[in-house]
Amino acid sequence: MKQTASVLNKLSNTMKIIGGIALISMMMLTVVDVIGRCFKYPIFGSVEIVGFLATIIVAGALPYTYKIGGHVGVEILMQNASRKTQIRVRLITRTLTLILFSLITWQMFLHAAELRQMGEVSMSLKFPTYYIAYILGFGLLIFSVTIVETIYHDITKLRKGDLK
Repeated sequence: MKQTASVLNKLSNTMKIIGGIALISMMMLTVVDVIGRCFKYPIFGSVEIVGFLATIIVAGALPYTYKIGGHVGVEILMQNASRKTQIRVRLITRTLTLILFSLITWQMFLHAAELRQMGEVSMSLKFPTYYIAYILGFGLLIFSVTIVETIYHDITKLRKGDLK
């Protein structure tokens, strides 16, 4: 499991960097486009590109954000519960999250394959949209594997009695 965790960490960090580069690119493109519009020279297809970059940002950020616990959580109900109860509730919610995102991942890959088969392209740039769907599907897949990793760690904590 340590080797899997190491590969997952490297993949997650790489995706985080790609997401960061996409975010910076999106900001720069938006600034240049707004300035260009002031001088009657907008960037053709900028709205599509920003949408594609936003998808890449989400795909890149999800696994890392989940790993560091950066998602919004409601802890007010659980703060007075025992550590064992907290881990059990977290285990249940993570399992439900895994089921949900596994289904979403599966459907995203099916959707990407359908887009590819149909030859779907974006309106202005005529860019094949299935690439973006596959990127999002890959990000969701890594996110799902990250959830599996955290579930494994929670089960290990419960078995060993390590409730810190």
